[in-house]
Amino acid sequence: MRKSSKKRSHPTRKLGLPPGSLVHIGEIKTEKPSITLIEFDSNGLIETRFDSVDASRQYQPGGGKLWLNVYGLHDPAVMAEIGRRFKLHPLVQEDILNTHQRPKSDEYADYLYIVARCFDFNPDSRSLSSDQVSIVLGRNFVLTFQERATGTFEAVRERLRSEHGAMRAHGVDYLAYALLDTLVDRYFVMLDNLTDMAEELEDQALSRPTPELLAEINRVKHEALVLRRAIWPVREVLNTLGRADNGFFSGDTRLYLRDIYDHTVHVLETLESVRDLLADLLDIYLSSVSNRLNTEVRILTVLTTLFMPATLIAGIFGMNFRDMPLLEAHDGFDIALGMMLGVAALMAASFWRRNWLRTR
Repeated sequence: MRKSSKKRSHPTRKLGLPPGSLVHIGEIKTEKPSITLIEFDSNGLIETRFDSVDASRQYQPGGGKLWLNVYGLHDPAVMAEIGRRFKLHPLVQEDILNTHQRPKSDEYADYLYIVARCFDFNPDSRSLSSDQVSIVLGRNFVLTFQERATGTFEAVRERLRSEHGAMRAHGVDYLAYALLDTLVDRYFVMLDNLTDMAEELEDQALSRPTPELLAEINRVKHEALVLRRAIWPVREVLNTLGRADNGFFSGDTRLYLRDIYDHTVHVLETLESVRDLLADLLDIYLSSVSNRLNTEVRILTVLTTLFMPATLIAGIFGMNFRDMPLLEAHDGFDIALGMMLGVAALMAASFWRRNWLRTR
């Protein structure tokens, strides 16, 4: 049985606390946070990992562009230190630690705060899992926060590490675009997995409708609903970022954001088709079960009808009369059986010609 995955919109652990309180609200807790700082410009790249908050306090970055990535949000002290160093509003820090946020974008004086969701597909359980991704875009820095290491942005890191890559020459707004583009590309992968599962369920619904299949259809419908709830607000976010001239994204980068917006619309349109297919699967399942039941009832009715003449003949010869045809005959029993089998054979042949005995 699938466990309930419903999230409470007002977690009990925050009741009574003032706005901006740093309390981690999520299901994933790492052994210790992983903090990585990448400093880059057109001339090179420096990558530094911090094992503790104290180590990060003593480090002074150079004058290049910064990308700080954090895995693990269960320690509020880490968030407090990052908020102090980058002058993040307490409400932004609170939203980062609350991993049940709806995808959105908030504009502040010196930075943009963007929330999206990253999805992974588990081939063993054939289910989707999601992780909140918080992105803070400043004038010369990008901050990313996740509960766990998913490897989603590893391709972006490799592009930065490449000596011949063009990402170093661009500003941090292009890096933020690359991160959002990676998330949207993963939506296509999740959509392909959902489509494959829906097509497999359709084949099973037509051939082998079982109660387990009905439960699987409802589970996949729930996965599609979760994916839609995560992608629909992202479309609004990308539309806003692509049109807003607030200085955080250059004109060239906004063109790329509009391209991601088009991809998101494509994902949503395809996802609606998958959801329609899953909704139709319920009708297909019910029709298959009803047709199977009708077939079984028809076969049972035919078998009962075949034995009715035999019951009639046996009843007639079993009546308590002295003078009856064939009652005293030596081969009367064989004649009665022959009459029973003959009538049954004629009826079976008639039913067969009418396709009443065939299951397909």
